Amino acid sequence: MEEIVKSLKELGFNSYEAKVYLALLKKYPATGYEVSQLASVPQARAYDTLKALEKEKVVVATNTKPVTYTPIKPEELTKRYKRKIISNIEFLEKNLPNVKEDYTEPILSVSGTASIREKIIEIVKNAQKEIYIEIWSQDFKFIEPYLWDAYNRGVEVKMVGYDNFKSNFGLVFEHSFAKEIESSLGGRMIILAVDNNEGMIGNSSSTKNDLVHVVWTKNPGVVFLIKEFIVHDMYLIDVEENLSEQMKIVYGKNMKKLRDKVLGSDYLYRIH
Repeated sequence: MEEIVKSLKELGFNSYEAKVYLALLKKYPATGYEVSQLASVPQARAYDTLKALEKEKVVVATNTKPVTYTPIKPEELTKRYKRKIISNIEFLEKNLPNVKEDYTEPILSVSGTASIREKIIEIVKNAQKEIYIEIWSQDFKFIEPYLWDAYNRGVEVKMVGYDNFKSNFGLVFEHSFAKEIESSLGGRMIILAVDNNEGMIGNSSSTKNDLVHVVWTKNPGVVFLIKEFIVHDMYLIDVEENLSEQMKIVYGKNMKKLRDKVLGSDYLYRIH
């Protein structure tokens, strides 16, 4: 019964109104005194509540003395509130976007390993067309079932995998230097872009056991940049894999000449 009272309150009833309506369903027609006894509500409050419910057409009063009250059927009550809720939602869907025409999707922070994983799973479940993701093998195992489900429902899954990464589905580009990158960044990263409209980037773990943070957004400009980062990693990995000897000649071992050119000879971390 407490759960029903709670649900009625979520529809807009107060505690007394919910208890009085439920009491009337058990015994009707009933006087105000009988309702107060059945609902365990003070008599004065029972009368006030009955008048309020009558005004809302949730109960019907007779013209007799003493006045008795009858509740509307539960089916009528639920239909009425269903129509009201649907009508309100449709109104908001139509009018809320017009409140601020130049609305910009925010960039929000998500903190903590558990919350980050929950958000990744939520984003993956929302995917309709494509998923681009960079992830370490240690983190992949937690979301692999959800990526697999997305893949099976026709979503393209393209991954940059770190640290002996293995997957039986999707297109995988295996990134070298996972340990060095993890050490230089102070943890493992997660980079995710879905359907060009939702993205995430940040550390999914910390080598110092610090609280980890990522940013999550539906801002199309930021999601575009996140996807571009992943795509360029894929380009570079594939080129390096297929032209490794030529690249050594031009750029030196581990592309040191290119790293020095772009990052400077004293760079402290690796990007690729």
